[in-house]
Amino acid sequence: MAGKVFADDILQGKVAFVTGGGTGITGGVARAFAAHGAKLAIVSRKEENLIPQKQYIEENGGECLAIAADVRFYDGIENAIKQAADKFGKIDIVVNGAAGNFLCAADQLSANGFGTVVDIDTKGTFNVCRAAFETLKESKGQILNISATLHYLATPMQIHVSAAKAGVDAITRNLSVEWGLHGIRVNGIAPGPIEDTEGMKRLLMPELKEKTMRKIPAGRFGRIEDVENAALFLVSDAASYINGVTLVVDGGSWLLGTSLT
Repeated sequence: MAGKVFADDILQGKVAFVTGGGTGITGGVARAFAAHGAKLAIVSRKEENLIPQKQYIEENGGECLAIAADVRFYDGIENAIKQAADKFGKIDIVVNGAAGNFLCAADQLSANGFGTVVDIDTKGTFNVCRAAFETLKESKGQILNISATLHYLATPMQIHVSAAKAGVDAITRNLSVEWGLHGIRVNGIAPGPIEDTEGMKRLLMPELKEKTMRKIPAGRFGRIEDVENAALFLVSDAASYINGVTLVVDGGSWLLGTSLT
C-alpha cells in the first residue's frame, strides 16, 4: 500500500470502480484508493480473486463491493457498473486494469491467443469506459487506464500485448478529447518492470533479472507502491488539468529499450 505521500483523506467521498482490482498492480491501486478515503467496487472474472481483497479493505475500515464480471462482455460490465452506482449512488473514478499476458513468439502465436489478449485489454477497456460514460458524466469523473511500455519500441515475445496496449493508449487519447467536453478526464499509467507482481515472476527469466535491473536508469525495479502513488496523483485534484496523458512509471527503462525477455 502507498505510504504517507498523500493526505489520508485525499479521496474522501469518492467512489472508484476498478477492474482487475483483486490482485496485482490494480489490486494495489484499489487498496491505496481505499486507504485514502474512496469507496471501492472491484471487478474480476474470478470471484476468488476478489474475496481476500474485499476482506482486507473492510477489515481496514473501507467499503468494498466485489463483482464477478468479464470485461470482454459488455452486458456483464454494464450490469456491474449499475450495481456499483446503485450501491454507492455514483462512480467518480474508473480504473481499467484487467489484462492478459503470456510469452509467445509471433510465429508460434495463435490467432485465438492474440485475439484473447486484445479482447481483454483493448476491447475490455472500451467496454468499461462506454458502460460507465453516463454515470461519469453526472459525476464529472475520470478514467485511469493501465497500459505498458512494451510497444514504445519493440518487445520480442509480446506482440499480442504490445498491440493491445497500443490500443489502450489510443483509447486514452481519443476519449480525453471527446469526453473532456463532458468534464471527464481520461489518463493512463504505463508501468515498467514491477518487481512484486506475479507477471514479473512469470515473464522475467531468473537468469536475466540482474542483467535487466542494471539497464534501468533508476537502478532498481519498480514496485506496486510506485504505481499506487502515480495513480493517487492522477485521480486527485492536484492533477485536475491533466488530461489525455499516459504517465510512464518505469525508472526510465524504456528509453534504453530494457526488455523483460
